[in-house]
Amino acid sequence: MTNTIKIMKKYFAEFIGTFWLVLGGCGSAALSAAFPHVGIGLLGVSFAFGLTVLSIAYSLGHISGAHLNPAVSVGLWIGGRFSAKDLLPYIISQIFGGIVAAAVLQFIVTGNGSVIGDFAANGYGEHSPGKYSMAAGLVTEFVMTFIFLIVILGATDKKSSIGFAGLAIGLALTLIHLISIPVTNTSVNPARSISQAIFVGGWALEQLWLFIIAPVAGAIFAGIVYKFLNSED
Repeated sequence: MTNTIKIMKKYFAEFIGTFWLVLGGCGSAALSAAFPHVGIGLLGVSFAFGLTVLSIAYSLGHISGAHLNPAVSVGLWIGGRFSAKDLLPYIISQIFGGIVAAAVLQFIVTGNGSVIGDFAANGYGEHSPGKYSMAAGLVTEFVMTFIFLIVILGATDKKSSIGFAGLAIGLALTLIHLISIPVTNTSVNPARSISQAIFVGGWALEQLWLFIIAPVAGAIFAGIVYKFLNSED
């Protein structure tokens, strides 16, 4: 029974962490990015996403590893750093945490009579902030997730400096957003994309496939590459 409770705590920590990532990151985009006269803009939203990961990494990372992202869990599994038996429960916990956060955010956003609009959902073509093509979005999401996983795998390696992994990962996510918000609104995280698309519906659900396939593919490739780079051969 004790072991079961310990396992459930890991899943709950992933739920809470992903909840905070979506609420903090997407909330900053939906509520604060363009607030009249004092909006935080692209720079502020980028830091908001990085700070959510940073804060959860140091508060709940010792419980679940603070993946907060199905692509991260898949990449760590491919890289030999995560158990296959926990993969599906982690992904379910992350997606559910993101959806609950989006529901809370919808309630807040509409609290002054506003409509949710694009709700910080990810998109390409006409729904890209900079009107970038599907191909550009696909490459962006693949490459950004690949680099994100390389940073995560390297920063959490037993050979790396102790205590700095959360800082490196949080800043990497900030940089990723600074680069790619204009292209896709930055996903690199299927749970984040799914949660917003469910509430926007329509075009967001139609384009959701890209923000599941590209991040997962980038994470898989990163796991393979890092295993090669870190091998003793």
